[in-house]
Amino acid sequence: MADNMQKKPQTLDGDKSFFRELQIEFLLHELKDPISIIETGARTLLEKKEKYGALTPRQEKTLNRILRNTKKTREMLHDLLEIGRSEAGNVVCCPFQPAKATLDVLMEALETKASSIFERVKLAGRENDMLKALGDHGILLDISPQLTFTEMLQDEIKFRQIVANLIKNALHYKRERIVIRLKKDNDTLLFEVADDGPGIDPEHHQLIFQRYAQVDSCATLSRQSHGLGLAGALILARCLGGNIDLMSEKDQGATFRLTIPITMADSPINK
Repeated sequence: MADNMQKKPQTLDGDKSFFRELQIEFLLHELKDPISIIETGARTLLEKKEKYGALTPRQEKTLNRILRNTKKTREMLHDLLEIGRSEAGNVVCCPFQPAKATLDVLMEALETKASSIFERVKLAGRENDMLKALGDHGILLDISPQLTFTEMLQDEIKFRQIVANLIKNALHYKRERIVIRLKKDNDTLLFEVADDGPGIDPEHHQLIFQRYAQVDSCATLSRQSHGLGLAGALILARCLGGNIDLMSEKDQGATFRLTIPITMADSPINK
């Protein structure tokens, strides 16, 4: 009996992992509220000057920077939560146009990664003028005509997050230009984004898709990050029945290719 009294309850590694992930997800969820308060406060000061007073150019610039970065932080939190939902098999399919979604995501990425380009492109107005303005800044968008009005039945939120991660990655590493291609191959959508940045040595291709892994900067020039974006994008892509491939050599830029079924296999349309 004494021996039994001395024994401590055993916790399975799986249970520890589950509760650790639950704690992280809860923390991420709770961080959304203070981020929203900061974002709302900055937006209020910018949009209601008649109530709170005029701003100097320097104050307005600072508030816009705060707004961009709180929005970026909110998107990162949302991405991390969505990755957790993907690993739990949570998918919500709906019809949407991938061509329109890609252009929307590109503009959102520019707003947080290259705000000066975003402002110039936004002033262009019509879509054709926007595409020309993007090209003037080294951002080429090549969308197959057959996809102009094509709808896909997939999880739009996850699709947008994958595309956003790949575009932001290319914007970060580009030297002069990036090329974004969108085309259809039978029942598969192919999305590619190519940059002319430092490239990635083939021996590191698998490593950059691992969580929290960073490639030695001397091996890939300055191609390093916090190690979550590409890993998360791959998790999301595979959750949707797709995959991400990388074509790159050191000093020769990088091309990331997303392949994804236009209609998800277990969507209601196939049941």
